[in-house]
Amino acid sequence: MTDLIPFNDDYDSNNSGNAEFAELFNKKITRRDLITKTAGGAAALTLAASVSGCSDDDNNENTTPPVAPDQESTLKFSAVDKNIKNEFTVPEGYDARVLFALGDPIAPNMAEWNDTKIPLGASFTLRSGECHDGMTFFGMASNKFSANTSNTGLLVMNHEYINDQKILHAAINTINDEIRSEDESLREINCHGVSVIAVDKNPTTQSVTVNKDSFLNRRITAATPMDIRGPVKGSVLLHNRLSPEGTFSFGTINNCGNGYTPWGTYLTTEENFNQYFSRDDAKQSANKKVSLSRYKIPNNSNYKWHTVVATEDSISTDIKNHGKVSKDNVQDLYERWLVKATDGVAKDDFRHSDNTFGWIVEIDPFNGTERPVKRTALGRFAHEDCRASRAIAGQPLAFYMGDDSQGEYIYKFISDAKWDPTDVNKGYSAGDKYMDKGRLYVAKFQFDEATQKATGEWMELNISNPLISGYSKYVFADQADVLVNARLAADALGATKMDRPEWVAVNPHNGEVYVTLTNNSSRTAETTDAANPRSYIDQKAGKDQNGNVNGHIIRFREEGDTVTANKFVWDIFLFGAQALNDAGQQNPENLSKLNQNNDFSSPDGMWFDPRGVLWIQTDDGALTDQTNCMMLAALPGTTGDGTIETSTTGKKTPAGLSLSDTKLRRFLTGPSGCEITGVTMTPDYKAIFVNVQHPGGVWPSNQANNVSGGIGTRPRSATVVITRKDGGEIAGEGLVEKKATN
Repeated sequence: MTDLIPFNDDYDSNNSGNAEFAELFNKKITRRDLITKTAGGAAALTLAASVSGCSDDDNNENTTPPVAPDQESTLKFSAVDKNIKNEFTVPEGYDARVLFALGDPIAPNMAEWNDTKIPLGASFTLRSGECHDGMTFFGMASNKFSANTSNTGLLVMNHEYINDQKILHAAINTINDEIRSEDESLREINCHGVSVIAVDKNPTTQSVTVNKDSFLNRRITAATPMDIRGPVKGSVLLHNRLSPEGTFSFGTINNCGNGYTPWGTYLTTEENFNQYFSRDDAKQSANKKVSLSRYKIPNNSNYKWHTVVATEDSISTDIKNHGKVSKDNVQDLYERWLVKATDGVAKDDFRHSDNTFGWIVEIDPFNGTERPVKRTALGRFAHEDCRASRAIAGQPLAFYMGDDSQGEYIYKFISDAKWDPTDVNKGYSAGDKYMDKGRLYVAKFQFDEATQKATGEWMELNISNPLISGYSKYVFADQADVLVNARLAADALGATKMDRPEWVAVNPHNGEVYVTLTNNSSRTAETTDAANPRSYIDQKAGKDQNGNVNGHIIRFREEGDTVTANKFVWDIFLFGAQALNDAGQQNPENLSKLNQNNDFSSPDGMWFDPRGVLWIQTDDGALTDQTNCMMLAALPGTTGDGTIETSTTGKKTPAGLSLSDTKLRRFLTGPSGCEITGVTMTPDYKAIFVNVQHPGGVWPSNQANNVSGGIGTRPRSATVVITRKDGGEIAGEGLVEKKATN
């Protein structure tokens, strides 16, 4: 990236509907004007939280979803070949359009992204963030969630992290300086979080556009005010100088996977939040030091946000008390990124600021007036995903989650409340009902070689368990402490260490749960087990790659098909692998017998559409000398439908039925350097949305059908919408409706 000039001090903006920003949106303003009139500097980070209102579109079009596909169903779209091009490739007969990329404005008359005129950091409260990730489409009718509406809706997506800080800033910057500039830090902080954007789909052409005029468009960033609810609310482990009583916090960060609730809200997950903090252990307790190490809080963060010095321009409206603030209070929004204790009590410092992240956050896309909510009953760890069980009237809900780090665990939360369909569209009050009271469990996987039975158990994380209350490595004070330090509680129970549990998918027709285990370079032959049975050497460009290089997908079925069960059965649905090794011979690690139309590596994103088609996405570094990351479609069977396989380490494991490429097929490949992540679809199945994260080269400026208005050639993460040229259902060519039974 060369020949770049500093960002432009001027940009045009126009009112998106909120009266208090009328002056800002109706005149050309300077850099100082932008900072002071958009709630100012650090306080401006919370601008998007106040954008709300009603849509003018009352489209009540409805679509009745088709029934589950029959076993005779096949995948008939043309499989996309593996390739390493800097382009996004879809099957013949399909179109792909770049819809929404880094820096794109979500309000009318704002200047488009321009490589040579980098927008101000404060403006990213009204622009797309970076590293698009998990995503959900919410159909909308009469300004409310409508599960069967396809032509008008809200697309809600995560922005995980900053892959390359140089993409965001001018050529001369403070990335490597000891003290970061405020504007650059604002840009980075605001580029994290979530986007809510209104989209319209043409019912004839199926083309999708962003409606920048919608009052519901907003950004939720790493400093947006958040309520804290559930068992940990008010715990001393959340006390800090910004929230002395531990009842609210600022921001959501490293939002990777996602989920959605039966009542119509979005769940965003806080994954590797640790990387944003630095730590000073000088006055920390021994217990706290154990927690900091277990959650991998580093000594020094590369972001260095805690070094920012707040300017006079930062002083504006008090986001806590709605009054004037001092420069010192604004400074706290930066200093909280340093985990440090003083001689006082917790409410006087930021010894526990790290504890305010690592949660599931609920966002009501249709309600911009109430704060998003951190749901503490679901535990604190590196949340990769959160998927609800099937919503069955009169039965509890379960939420399944993975902790994405080597050797971490799979969790389940069961609500005390039983599902009532009348709670649809009740927003955060429904969340209070189903997500604040319940029980949190961690999984243990077992395999009996004598009987060849694969079973598992759910172990509750509860302070009443003597294994937890008497744990020798950490002293738990109460149940709130168990939830804040869920990893340590799971350690105490002896949960099964997995190969990076990432996304979760729930089969809508039988309730079976699928979890991607992306890979694990630390897995050795000695530490393999039936649930993580592979450790091997795989070569890439003449260099050895070790461990579970290509990853796998595990699945399980609850005993009695009830989410309250303490037992389950399981198998490994698919093993990632290259079909042939570099010598053209069958790969001995290819236990799922993949071929050139469906071989893959490092499964990551994953989602079942309501028809029962499973979409699998990859985040790979092992096979990228032969192919870019991809998305595949699968028509899976059921747990236990395969045979017992033996890995090259000698571990026996239950494997799912091998799928031909009529049941598992590559649907797309992304541009070079990217991860394919985030997938959702309109309820009529005629538009599917996919995110491209951290692409290389100059993508998407070189992509045909790029409707993003950005100018320049820096690579930008983006959302792509895919439709069929004949207007038909995505991957619907070979699906057969399930036959009625008497």
